[in-house]
Amino acid sequence: MKIVTLPAFHVVGYSLEATVEEFESGLGKSHYDKLVERKKEIHHRKNENVMLMQIYPMNEDFNAKVDKFTHLIGYEVTSLDNFPSEMISHDVPVSQYATCTHRGNESEIGDTYDYIYGQYLGETGHEPKCYDFEIWDERYQPESPNNEIDIYVALQ
Repeated sequence: MKIVTLPAFHVVGYSLEATVEEFESGLGKSHYDKLVERKKEIHHRKNENVMLMQIYPMNEDFNAKVDKFTHLIGYEVTSLDNFPSEMISHDVPVSQYATCTHRGNESEIGDTYDYIYGQYLGETGHEPKCYDFEIWDERYQPESPNNEIDIYVALQ
């Protein structure tokens, strides 16, 4: 784990409200496929990496496994000019992040999140903000043990 500061950035893509289970049971994959199919319509893409941003309600009793929250699947863009009307844009402010790379099948990524939120943040005294995101780049192979996903957890 390391702490990094990232400048503000913009994301364009699809937003859906779902629990982790609903997202993993096919909603995420269908939105990912739709996004990749239409990526040429998203102008000003910074790169080919797909970003999955997860935005949580700031309720004390929030539980990602049973409560719905916002999943935003899209591309980072350098400008918000001219993106498809059924997609949304999202501004992300400058922030510090705890970051690490999940290695292994995507189905096991919950263990990595459990470590970050359940252990690392508590041990280091960092407070999470209401969102985190994953970068799916050329190392993204969800069903492979060689899969690698970079995770960024926004910090207060």
